[in-house]
Amino acid sequence: MRTKPAHADLSPEALQLVAERFRVLAEPQRLRILQILRNGEQNVTELTTNLATTQPNASKHLRLLQEAGFIGRRQAGTSVYYFVTDLSVFELCDVVCTSLYERMAAHARVLQQPAANASSRGRKRAAAGIKS
Repeated sequence: MRTKPAHADLSPEALQLVAERFRVLAEPQRLRILQILRNGEQNVTELTTNLATTQPNASKHLRLLQEAGFIGRRQAGTSVYYFVTDLSVFELCDVVCTSLYERMAAHARVLQQPAANASSRGRKRAAAGIKS
């Protein structure tokens, strides 16, 4: 049986902060950045290449992820390297992906049922000598 988490009754202000973090994650390009950085830090040039985007576009997303506390940056000479600072984001992604997979599998089962029933009825009709 599930118990109520300690943070279940959040204030409106806390809910606003949570919503802002989710808003940052609501952009596929930012999720791709996190996915790439999960394998290790990269500089802006590497990220721009891996994302197949422009440097200003990548920098905009990196800034938003950093402001939200998901990633950090370090300067090495003239290069800036980005890395993940909040590993819990991957746990959240795993929860969401698992939930999506389960929902899609349930939908697939529902969609397959009529086809299976229809072909079963067709075989029964053919076995009984009934023409369509």
